[in-house]
Amino acid sequence: MKINRTLLTLSTFAVMTLSFAQQSFAATTPFTDLTNVAAKDKIIALQQMGTIQGVENNHFMPDATVTAAQGIQLIVKALDLNLDNIRFIKEPKATDYFSKADNNGWYANALIIAAHNGFDLKADLDPNQVWSKEEFIHQLMLAMEQHGKLPMIKIAPVEFGDADQLTVQYQGTIQRALVLGITALDADKLLHPKDVITRKEAAEIIYNAVEYLKAHPGPKGDDTTTPDQ
Repeated sequence: MKINRTLLTLSTFAVMTLSFAQQSFAATTPFTDLTNVAAKDKIIALQQMGTIQGVENNHFMPDATVTAAQGIQLIVKALDLNLDNIRFIKEPKATDYFSKADNNGWYANALIIAAHNGFDLKADLDPNQVWSKEEFIHQLMLAMEQHGKLPMIKIAPVEFGDADQLTVQYQGTIQRALVLGITALDADKLLHPKDVITRKEAAEIIYNAVEYLKAHPGPKGDDTTTPDQ
């Protein structure tokens, strides 16, 4: 998504705290509904890091689906994305970038941050639309590559049984995610790209991304403030 930048001042804009779920949740409270979840340890690790939160007291609801708003917020939170190096001349609103957004919605600031941090989001994005697995991976990889300053690498494409189901413009990011170990195929060598993504799947992919960035820190960039123009 290409964004026209205008000079703004961030001093008038307070960024709200973002989390995977809207509800408040004590970071030390263990989840009680992960008994049969393969990614249990990764989910708990993210919860202990404050990256994700639960719902309904101590439940994670691993099989619940993830909306665009929730997926964007999770990526923003996990990668610690922000607007620190952007100056604004007026307070930005989510609807400046996404016509269907609610400027008073819990996700509003996450959308603004995403608009300036490498996501590939359409202007008519529906924040309440459930995301597919390929959509989540695509957006995560773009944000991760920009934020982590990952170098472009030549890869040997991974072959899998349902590769023909991939959205064409997602092929590159999905292949890079597979090669880097951010996501993986199932036992039948399938990705299921069009399936809706669940909270447990999103959490596992986010954990892998965070760990990859820890192990492969990018070069330190210039902290010079960038005008929104």
